[in-house]
Amino acid sequence: MTSSFKNNLEDEMPVLIAGPTASGKSKLALSIANKSGGVIINADSMQVYDCWQLLSARPSEDDLRTSTHELYGHVNFQSKYSTGHWLRDIKKILTKRQRPIIVGGTGLYFSALLNGLSEIPMISELTRTQANSLPIDSLFKELDDETKSKLDPKNKPRIQRAWEVLKETGIPLIEWQSNTPPPLLNLNEVNTILMHVDKNVLEANITSRFDKMLKNGVLEEVTAMKNGWDVNKTYTKVIGGSQLISYLNGTTSLEEAREKTIIASRQYAKRQRTWFRSNMSNWKPFLA
Repeated sequence: MTSSFKNNLEDEMPVLIAGPTASGKSKLALSIANKSGGVIINADSMQVYDCWQLLSARPSEDDLRTSTHELYGHVNFQSKYSTGHWLRDIKKILTKRQRPIIVGGTGLYFSALLNGLSEIPMISELTRTQANSLPIDSLFKELDDETKSKLDPKNKPRIQRAWEVLKETGIPLIEWQSNTPPPLLNLNEVNTILMHVDKNVLEANITSRFDKMLKNGVLEEVTAMKNGWDVNKTYTKVIGGSQLISYLNGTTSLEEAREKTIIASRQYAKRQRTWFRSNMSNWKPFLA
């Protein structure tokens, strides 16, 4: 730990901790909270769901008793929960006097927190169904010229999002974004920490963490969700969910499910590191 990092821990500014999965973010957040005080706030999109205690690697019951935690497991798994929902939830917590220690691996949460988020209305199921049925070329052609100029014509998720917003509201996505409210926190008024972990160490962490999940009963957790499993719901996107469901359905072995989960976690960590490099180059690195 560098001296500048130690100095940051001594002041009362909020602490933001980001990093790839299994990089030790939660452990560091708990260490800071125990040493300097504060409330640990979740910034991971899967740890918000009430159904995933083990599979999302939420803090343990012992950790929850050690320090105050917020926005962990507070969302019913059937509910829709977006970055906008998270931003509204954390806004309420930031008005309290406790020092916030915001930790997670969902880059969009941190981006919304520090840059603001357009208050775009919810997209209806009808519009989303229409978008899913159309090819990317058709979606792209219907966008306004300014939005087209800002998008990669091969990036279907972003093109579909822009199409849905235009279809639902009649207002181009670019126009919504230009009217973004001010951020809840300013970058120059927070301590930023970006976890850096050697690739081999991170991969070993991912493997050992999932093996620990299996030992601690993650199969029972997924079994409880098996009936009514809905791939259209966000909670099913948790890494390991579909893999273990396949095992429970008898279409793959447990060893295959384990291997596929570990590979998916490694791939996710790689995408996270790429996103962080592109969007958090001005964050202070922390070598774990």
